[in-house]
Amino acid sequence: MTRSRTGSRAPDARAASGLGGKIMILGPERVAYAGLLGVPTRRSFGCHTLYAALHAPLRLTVAGTTWETPGIAVVPPYTPHQVSTADRMIGVLMIEPESIDAARLPQWLQPGASPVPAAGRPVGERVCETFRRLVRGDFGRDLTGVDIDLLFFGRMLERRTLDARVAAIASRIVQQPYAQLSAEQAAQLAGLSFSRFLHLFRAEVGATYRGFRAWKRARSFLHYANGTPSLTALALEIGYPDSTHFSHSIRQVYGLRPRDIFAGSRDLAIVRQPGEAMRVPHH
Repeated sequence: MTRSRTGSRAPDARAASGLGGKIMILGPERVAYAGLLGVPTRRSFGCHTLYAALHAPLRLTVAGTTWETPGIAVVPPYTPHQVSTADRMIGVLMIEPESIDAARLPQWLQPGASPVPAAGRPVGERVCETFRRLVRGDFGRDLTGVDIDLLFFGRMLERRTLDARVAAIASRIVQQPYAQLSAEQAAQLAGLSFSRFLHLFRAEVGATYRGFRAWKRARSFLHYANGTPSLTALALEIGYPDSTHFSHSIRQVYGLRPRDIFAGSRDLAIVRQPGEAMRVPHH
């Protein structure tokens, strides 16, 4: 078994032994997770987040309003929220906003939609059952090439075409989330003035440059969720200045401390799909 200098296991190693139980399919534009929710405090992801009840209804609180549903609930990107279930098991589907055309999203996935609109119920049943089948291992052992949209929705979501200059910078951040690329440096690479770059980036991506970088860095932590690394070494490996900043940032995003995530993910199978960037550790 190979390990990085942080002590975490190679991301696909656990998945090779079988895919029953807790599982995460980690791709460059989608993440599908079925397993323990834990007891998160308020969290905020930089993606469209679809929560699915596996057995017990889920409770979702957004802006002081709480809904309960036995199906699915959708939270727009960068929206603080809190979620819970009685049995602490949940399905989570994360969709990167820069990869889809928001204007052509299905109504139930539109920002501001009710967590369980009537039009989304058939989709909700399919999504919940797909997560249950993942937990049972019904789809076999090799999910590296599966299309997550087709698996859960039976169709692919329409893609968005970004401005080429913004797309190049966004792709660089996605592939190297640990890199220290300032907004000034990014503007120079894009051949734009600083103010024009910031305005165009936000208009195209739907997030500030700083917020986008922070989310992609925190997202890269998912590669290591089932390991037992040194927090200090892992913080440096994925671009945080120290373990204190790392722990604070991860808790702000996921609503859980890194140590709590590690504890709940010890037997999590991680399937890393092609194109999903991961830093090559220095040994």
